[in-house]
Amino acid sequence: MLATASSRSIAPPPDGGTIVRASHHPPACYPAPSTPAALDKSSQPVVHCMTAMNTEPAQSSFLHEGRADTKPSDTTSTFVNNMRLPIHRWFRYSAGFSAQWVSQVLRDARTPRPLTLFDPFVGSGTTVLAGEECGVNSLGIEAHPFVARIATAKLLWNESIESFKRSAGHVLDSAGRVAPDTEDYPTLIRKSYSEGALAQLDRLRTAWLRHNERTPVSELTWLALLAILRPTASAGTAPWQYVLPNKRKKHPVPPFEAFAAQVAIMSEDMYYFQSVVHEHSGAIFQDDARTCSAIEDSTIDLVITSPPYANNYDYADATRLEMSFFGEVDRWADLHAAVRRHLIRSCSQHVTADRVALPTVLNDKGLGPIIQELSQACHELEKRRLRRSGRKSYHTMVAAYFSDLAKVWTSLRRVCKPGATVCFVVGDSAPYGVHVPVETWLGELAISAGFNSYHFEKTRDRNVKWNIDRKHNVPLHEGRLWVEG
Repeated sequence: MLATASSRSIAPPPDGGTIVRASHHPPACYPAPSTPAALDKSSQPVVHCMTAMNTEPAQSSFLHEGRADTKPSDTTSTFVNNMRLPIHRWFRYSAGFSAQWVSQVLRDARTPRPLTLFDPFVGSGTTVLAGEECGVNSLGIEAHPFVARIATAKLLWNESIESFKRSAGHVLDSAGRVAPDTEDYPTLIRKSYSEGALAQLDRLRTAWLRHNERTPVSELTWLALLAILRPTASAGTAPWQYVLPNKRKKHPVPPFEAFAAQVAIMSEDMYYFQSVVHEHSGAIFQDDARTCSAIEDSTIDLVITSPPYANNYDYADATRLEMSFFGEVDRWADLHAAVRRHLIRSCSQHVTADRVALPTVLNDKGLGPIIQELSQACHELEKRRLRRSGRKSYHTMVAAYFSDLAKVWTSLRRVCKPGATVCFVVGDSAPYGVHVPVETWLGELAISAGFNSYHFEKTRDRNVKWNIDRKHNVPLHEGRLWVEG
């Protein structure tokens, strides 16, 4: 089991070397590396993080002691704060959690040996990047092919800054001499940009393709172009990154200007990370959390992750703008083959496309510990959908979701060492007013897979969406499911 440090004293890097400090001031939005007041003298090493979230002493075990004073405004279970942090801010993902919170957990962890951190739903790389800052060997897998590419590109922060700037500079210079051709872009793209903005973006894309040498710096340049697609669009973006072509922005940023600014931001962030991170120790793979095939048996000490929620959010649609621009999909119907089929079944579009049958899913033996309650909820959803105009397949979605997560727990038991700790950032749901106690059912599935115990720590309430339809008195919430074993 991971124990909690009783103080914030900082140990030197594992190899006994010195901590490299930045010779320039880091971005104002990001705290500078703290100077250790003393070195820890215990026999157990303390995980060292370059960036401190706070300097208060640890109050209790991070595994079992939930904080009674957690405020409804707690945003550590969301990605929003990461948009102020170097590297993390290169691409805003629609789901995630605070990188600073991950660093806090790692700083509180004492282990008698080097720690290996794992995120089976790594998204755009939050956990792995935070682990790298803390000098922790960090691994992540992501099933969404396009998002996996983004996350992998973020890990290229250790490449030559000058080479990246030259590559991006060549693209920008060449773009000024390229004739635009915007006729073949998908309808979504043509609706989302003004003619002038799309012409500039096309010129940048064509220039990048001509200069693409399939090198790490070329991939960083691709990410810089990707990162400006939202700021330069005339179309609005919903809070969860859905594109709203009929909602117009007043002042989209000109693409050439946005690209130059993004390259400058990325260069600064790379310099900062290279100055404070002792060793590049992270890796991300495109893989399925239900199998974790990229991860060896009994190698993981700590899992920090956030699986898709059972709330009908379509993660495939979240990157449709970007994928459409780069020609990976042409229309909404293409998303299932390109992305959705690879993902956990957490939206009704997925189970409808796969023609999922409720009896078949409920026969999954992995659902044994929750089958009675799950069946009752799914059959109630099946009845209620007949009275709704949309008739969404929530009954099969919920069943398929837990069937998939049961497989995730089985895979995590395989890759985790005995005594490992797992943290799932999760939220419950109530489709059509039927409450789904996600954290409890996931905890029971974890025990069934071979883990020893679980505990839930609520971080905030999130019951606004279902206020009208909910027929129960339990407010919806979000928090951390801690599993030990």
